[in-house]
Amino acid sequence: MEKLKGWIEKHPDLWEFIMFNVLSNCATVTNFVVMWICTGFIFKSLSASPFKFLMFNYADNIESNLGLCGFLSFLVATAAAQTVNFFVQKNFVFKSNAAFEKAVPKYIIFAIVLVLISAALPAYSQAFLVNTVHVPSSLAPTLANIINIVVQVVLSYPTMKFWIMPKN
Repeated sequence: MEKLKGWIEKHPDLWEFIMFNVLSNCATVTNFVVMWICTGFIFKSLSASPFKFLMFNYADNIESNLGLCGFLSFLVATAAAQTVNFFVQKNFVFKSNAAFEKAVPKYIIFAIVLVLISAALPAYSQAFLVNTVHVPSSLAPTLANIINIVVQVVLSYPTMKFWIMPKN
């Protein structure tokens, strides 16, 4: 245990990034559970309803992207996960003393960007996975969700560390 403690003291930024990723799993679990509940039950009846608006294309390849069901499921799952992630990251990873009233509006703006990306991307990634890589359509939403999560991590860590939750 002393060796680990010494390593953490020598590499605090790397340890913070590791903790960011480990504790992001709270949001990841939330994301998957909500996505599965939404696609399997809550919005399932909308899976044959095409949805297309601006960059959101859940009308083409509806059999692989689940139409309005897919859009709403990814939207709700990402919003729920980002809510969990805010509190976990602020309190346990960054141990930020940034004022809550200043951090929340910044995080909301950032979360909206993530939600927009996360709601638009799956329609394209699922179509690619099913039509190009030949992944079974039943597995495509889960793999699309993994792609979404990777994109979110790449964008989230520096944004939270330096803009939303800096240590004062």
